[in-house]
Amino acid sequence: MAEAVKKPRPEFRNIGIGQILTAYRLPLAGRVSILHRASGALLFLFLPFLLYLFSQSLTSELSFEVFKAILSNVIVKLITLVLAWSFLFHFCAGIRHLLMDTHRGLTKEGGKQSSIIVLVVSSLLTLAFAAKLFGVF
Repeated sequence: MAEAVKKPRPEFRNIGIGQILTAYRLPLAGRVSILHRASGALLFLFLPFLLYLFSQSLTSELSFEVFKAILSNVIVKLITLVLAWSFLFHFCAGIRHLLMDTHRGLTKEGGKQSSIIVLVVSSLLTLAFAAKLFGVF
């Protein structure tokens, strides 16, 4: 009786974030999903800063002047712009997930189209916010 040729068993190992970012090509829907989580985490981490700015804008006229002075700094404007992108992207991606909960856009092509829509809409809204923030209009 001939002995069967044994194939080597595959090894499954934990992979790191470096391998995920370089070795694996995620579809656009997967990238949008990861960005949705990252934007939510960013909003959560900067919540005290946002609440402080909100408090400074509402307390009194003097505190509103302090708020305007804080927001006139370019670095604070850039941080605010990143947080605005985070909020707008998270909001648009959340609407995408709500639509997927109603069983719309569950196909591969539907997921890709909705991901493109989320990226375009959130980018356009962020550009409009940046134009207002930096005094274009």
